[in-house]
Amino acid sequence: MIARRRPRLTRDDWLMTGLTALCEGGPGTLGAEPLARRVGATKGSFYWHFDDVPGFHAALLSLWQTDAETALLTADGATDTARLRATAQTIADSTTSNSPALRSEPAIRAWAQGNDLAAGVVAGVDEIRLARLNDLLAACGIGNPEMARILYASATGMQALQDTARDTAATAIGSLVDLILALR
Repeated sequence: MIARRRPRLTRDDWLMTGLTALCEGGPGTLGAEPLARRVGATKGSFYWHFDDVPGFHAALLSLWQTDAETALLTADGATDTARLRATAQTIADSTTSNSPALRSEPAIRAWAQGNDLAAGVVAGVDEIRLARLNDLLAACGIGNPEMARILYASATGMQALQDTARDTAATAIGSLVDLILALR
């Protein structure tokens, strides 16, 4: 009988497994042993790609941060109003993104409640997103920085909704953008 060799796990395989584990079971599932059990591999495979568990956590958070920042760059439009709408909708609708990292944002945010590294990364992404929204609102004639905070809080809050209306987040946040712009 010939034993079939399983393909070697890549760094990306471990990161995707980590995102899935985080979403399904929380940060307690992000250790080398639970992840190795999940994929049916040895811890040695994990440590081949990551120096230690904190290094894995940093890589996981870096993946989310990179995807979140890249998504802002792709939220484009012909006018400042269109860019504002696209940016807000991209944030609100991240849980339906093609990016597994962006889809994990509610779990990343929950992790950040009890983890300083995750909290720092989330705070950095929040700062970048808020600055982008504030700049776009200012370009549209809305100078009150609290409007960016309200818009951002609404967008990230929509990610946390655990109901069937998730697929309408982009439409709902678009309506909020229209309401804010009507205040000009």
